[in-house]
Amino acid sequence: MIVRKSAAEIETIAAAGAILSGCLSMLAASAEPGVTTKALDEMAERYIREHGGTPTFKGYRGFPKSICASPNDMVVHGIPGKYRLRAGDILSVDVGVTHDGFIADAALTLPIGRVSVQATRLMETTRAALEAGIEHCRPGARLGDISHAVQEVAEGAGYSVVRSLVGHGVGRQMHEDPQIPNFGEAGRGPRLETGMVFAIEPMVNVGGHEVFVAPDGWSIHTADGSLSAHFEHTVAVTDDGPRVLTGQAAGGA
Repeated sequence: MIVRKSAAEIETIAAAGAILSGCLSMLAASAEPGVTTKALDEMAERYIREHGGTPTFKGYRGFPKSICASPNDMVVHGIPGKYRLRAGDILSVDVGVTHDGFIADAALTLPIGRVSVQATRLMETTRAALEAGIEHCRPGARLGDISHAVQEVAEGAGYSVVRSLVGHGVGRQMHEDPQIPNFGEAGRGPRLETGMVFAIEPMVNVGGHEVFVAPDGWSIHTADGSLSAHFEHTVAVTDDGPRVLTGQAAGGA
């Protein structure tokens, strides 16, 4: 069942999203060669709490940290720790913020110092795939329109979308119905209605779409060791079209 949110509930999610967007902007400015992912996690938790939010991820299903920090071939769910960023890395940062009982969820992939042309193109394509999916968050569209738009952009650039991980509804819970694959057929699936709120999150690999879970039980890597990028926004379906509730930072602006 897809839970539709009231206008007031969407405003509360947007307030969580504003905290999240500011946090991502702060992390983007702080992620430099020599900085550890543990340090970024500590900065993020401090920022979120100082701005009236709670880090959604901390303790969620046993996750030990406030953000996910996933470098290079790590797709998602990286546990911040001793890893020290190096020039040429790309780092996917995923953040959840809870505010007044509602959750916003967003991610972006950051270049660390000067990165390769391949890495830059991957990040640009993944961001464009997110934007393409967001464009279909309109009343009357079908859920499959979002999935198809993401897939078309990513695969059109010669990349693959991770098929075993999905976007999702979000609101009072981190993961609500529906699941939103990053591939699919246009014109299929539930019809979108005003008040639906989705976390749309393309995960795009340079190589194949296969992934595996590391021994830590959390971090997910590309099976072939290729680079991966991840961009995400929380988006509301409104009468006026898609409304991004997590600001501009996760879109790369």
